[in-house]
Amino acid sequence: MFNLIWKDLVLQKKGVMILLPALFGYIVFNPSYIWIGIVFSIVIIQDVFAKDEHSSINKLLNSLPYTRQEIVTSKYIGAIIFTLLVALTMIIGGMLIHKEIPTWKEIMLMVSLSMLAVSFIFPFSYKFKSQYILKAFLVLFVVYMIVITIFIHNLNDILREFVQTILTLEDPSVFLVMILSIMVLYIFSWLLSIRIYRNKVF
Repeated sequence: MFNLIWKDLVLQKKGVMILLPALFGYIVFNPSYIWIGIVFSIVIIQDVFAKDEHSSINKLLNSLPYTRQEIVTSKYIGAIIFTLLVALTMIIGGMLIHKEIPTWKEIMLMVSLSMLAVSFIFPFSYKFKSQYILKAFLVLFVVYMIVITIFIHNLNDILREFVQTILTLEDPSVFLVMILSIMVLYIFSWLLSIRIYRNKVF
């Protein structure tokens, strides 16, 4: 399974070499680490997923001495690795550009929300195709724009205040419960993706 993870890292090397400097540059103008970290993590992870989505590649993978469980598991472990790479880039970028590093709460929240997003995206991508994720995001974006234009004009401010409230919490048990909850959801998502992938015919 290590070879599968290494394959994703090698195949995504060019994409990472482009996206991580772009992330570094974005930090110059906007040190909002949480949101840009989530966006860049999901983009990199989904790009890796899309590269293996062709039926010919799946046939090749299934002809190799790997179980379908190992193939799926490698994607979930790889998602964590790529998210941590983004977090590391944010730490280095913040240190070099703003002479400060993101707080552990910001990093934890960014990683947690990225894993939460992956928990929903991966089963959907295994069941259908990752191209439908883009369509789903476009629909959600349109709905979001309608909501903030017609119904809740200050929704952006509400979301920012909510995030700031979480970041200012001092009780570590809150963060522990959040991390454990997302870990449970991530494991459930992993098991669901294995089941979906096992039943696929290529």
